[in-house]
Amino acid sequence: MTNIFPCKIFDSMVRILGKEIFKTTTGTPFLIPTTGTGAWESALTNTLSPGDRIVSFLIGQFSLLWIDQQKRLGFNVDVVESEWGQGANLEILAEKIAADRAHTIKAVCIVHNETATGVTNNLAAVRRILDEYRHPALYLVDGVSSICALDFRMDEWGVDVALTGSQKALSLPTGMGIVCASPKALEASKSAQSVRFFFDWNDYLKFYKLGTFWPYTPSVQLLHGMRAALDVIFEEGLDHVIERHSRLGKATRLAVEAWGLKNCTQREEWFSDTVTAVVVPPYIDSTEIVKRAWKRYNLSLGLGLNKVAGKVFRIGHLGHLNDLQLLGCLAGVEMVLKDVGYPVKMGSGVAAASSYLQNTIPLIPLRI
Repeated sequence: MTNIFPCKIFDSMVRILGKEIFKTTTGTPFLIPTTGTGAWESALTNTLSPGDRIVSFLIGQFSLLWIDQQKRLGFNVDVVESEWGQGANLEILAEKIAADRAHTIKAVCIVHNETATGVTNNLAAVRRILDEYRHPALYLVDGVSSICALDFRMDEWGVDVALTGSQKALSLPTGMGIVCASPKALEASKSAQSVRFFFDWNDYLKFYKLGTFWPYTPSVQLLHGMRAALDVIFEEGLDHVIERHSRLGKATRLAVEAWGLKNCTQREEWFSDTVTAVVVPPYIDSTEIVKRAWKRYNLSLGLGLNKVAGKVFRIGHLGHLNDLQLLGCLAGVEMVLKDVGYPVKMGSGVAAASSYLQNTIPLIPLRI
């Protein structure tokens, strides 16, 4: 494979990411050789200064980690915490925004889809609150496990910085952070005083103008992979991709219900279509379910993290995954549940999911 990535292809790819994936006509994407954690840091350090007040929602392990990063970077973090399994408390946000007549809040940070608990937040509702009180705070969104799988509209929802990672809905290996900045965020970067070097957008923008695009060696293999991944996504059609994730999420939740187990997510409005966190009875350690699935059935499930460790296991239904692959996963989960002593009726979850899918799977457009 060549170690040179054609600049014309990259230019068209950036335009596609902005317009089609992030749904913005004015945002500027940056493809950075990093993980989602690096993308977080890029979003924060390019737009804010040490001591700036941030409102940030703590609803699970990944929002917790982002808040930890915000504090370590020297920001004044106003944490709005919810019980794990609940979404962001927007009533408290509205109270804080309404009271902040001096506009001391410089940014609102939210994780769109909290993968530790299977909770999806309402991004449009956050924008409505900011608009209602005409508050100028920047709006920063972690879309690592949502963008390109769940409905996301950067311009319509007034998101100033959105970020995702290559390893989730784009179905690539880990190693590329994709950050998209609005004109307002780019303007903020001109006065932001946070120390940055590797993640500095201004260096990228200089090279964009030169037509060479990177201030350092890019991750060439991932860029070739990105080009191929976008081809796969648009062959299916992004709207169909989002519909597929909605279908897989619903099928998984029906299976969980048929097993007699509960979803960690406490209200339907917060259900995630990319991951489902399943609560186990107190006499079962969910860690043993994950270990057993891997050791006996070569099935990869997600552990319960932090506050829900040992209490939940997670079923991912994200990325380049089809309906029949999901049914195989659900069959595997049933066998594991039986192994660990849970009185599951074999085939119950698969039957519930397959009945739903049989009535909702559309014909494949390219094969009609």
